[in-house]
Amino acid sequence: MRKIYRVQLEEEERQQLKQIINKGKAAAHKQRRARILLLADEEHEHGMCDTAIAESVFVSLRTVERTRQCFVEHGLETSLKRKNPDRQYLRKLDGRAEAHLIALACSKAPEGQARWTLRLLADQLVELEIVPSISHETVRATLHKNELKPWRKKQWCIPPKANAQFVCNMEDVLEVYARERNPLRPLVCMDETTKQLVDHTRSLKPMAIGRVEKIDYEYERKGVGTIFMMCAPLEGWREVIVTKRKQRVDYAHCLQKLAEVHFPDAEKIVLVQDNLNTHHPASLYEAFEPKKARELMERFEFHYTPKHGSWLNIAETELSVLGRQCLDRRIPTMEKLKDETEQWTKKRNEKKVTIDWQFKTSDARIKLKKLYPSIHD
Repeated sequence: MRKIYRVQLEEEERQQLKQIINKGKAAAHKQRRARILLLADEEHEHGMCDTAIAESVFVSLRTVERTRQCFVEHGLETSLKRKNPDRQYLRKLDGRAEAHLIALACSKAPEGQARWTLRLLADQLVELEIVPSISHETVRATLHKNELKPWRKKQWCIPPKANAQFVCNMEDVLEVYARERNPLRPLVCMDETTKQLVDHTRSLKPMAIGRVEKIDYEYERKGVGTIFMMCAPLEGWREVIVTKRKQRVDYAHCLQKLAEVHFPDAEKIVLVQDNLNTHHPASLYEAFEPKKARELMERFEFHYTPKHGSWLNIAETELSVLGRQCLDRRIPTMEKLKDETEQWTKKRNEKKVTIDWQFKTSDARIKLKKLYPSIHD
C-alpha cells in the first residue's frame, strides 16, 4: 500500500525521540508514538510498513496511521500528544438539558418502575424533546459529574425533626456513656438480630491457587435463629445468646443471666437497649414469679435509645462486627450457629476488645441541632 503520510525525520527530531525512549520517564502513550515515528522514518530502512510497526509496538494499525498523519500535518510535538488537534470537543449537554436531567433523576420514577435507570432517563429526555437524541453513556457521564446515582438507594433510619422525646432519650443515653467506669455499676448494652439458617444443596469447590472459592447459588433454608448481643464496652466483655425465638420470655432469661451469672456482685447493672416492646421490665413478670421478677428488676437501671435512634446502642456496633467476622456465610443449624458465635465471643473476650465511644452531648447539640425543638417565648 502506498504511504500517503510519509515520515521524514530531521536528525534533531530523531535524537529527541530516542531520548524520550531511552530515559523512559515520559508517559506510555508518548513513548509509543516516539517508537512509531522512529520505525516509520524514511531513513530507517526506508520506513517499515504500518502493519509491521503495529506488531512491533503492540498498537492498532489505525493508531500508526493517525500518528503518521498528525506528524505530517501538525509536526512532532503535536503528534506525541494524546488528543487529536482537529477533533471538535463539544458539550454533550448544554446547561438547560443538564438541569432537566438532574431534576428528572431526582424525581419519582415512572409507574411500573422501581427506580430510574440510565436508559429510562435517556429515553425520557428525548420524549420531552429536551434533546433530539442521547445515549445512556452520556447520561451516566453527566450524572457522575454531578455525583448522582439514581439507580442506587440506601436504607437509613431518619429521625424526626424538632422532636423533644428523641433528644431526651438521646441525651440520656449519651450521659450514661460519659460516666466513668464503675465495676459496681457496669454499663451493659443489649441488642438483638436474626440469622437465617441456610445449607448448601451442592458441595462447594474450595479455593486454590489462581481460583476463588465457588459456591452454588442454590441453597436450602433451615429456619431462623435469634441472636441476643450483650456487651460491656468498658469491660472488654460480650456475650452472645442464640435462641429459636425473640419473645419476652427469652429476653427475660437474658436479663437473669446478666444479673446472676455475669455480674452477680454488681449493685446495679446500667442497661442500654432499644425501644422495643419486648425490652421492658414487664417481661420479667411473664417469665418468673412476682418475687423473683421484682428482685431481678431492682438489679437494673434501664435506659432506652430513642425511636429511629438505634445507632446510639453500642451493642449494634458489636453486632455489626459479629456479622462481618462470623456470620457472613451459610450456617445450616442452630447448633452450628451457637458453636460459631461461642468461638467468636471467646476469642474477642480473650483480647478484651473495648469500644471507645466518642460522640458526646455537646457534639449532638451542634451536629444534630435540627433534631432539637425551637424554643419560643
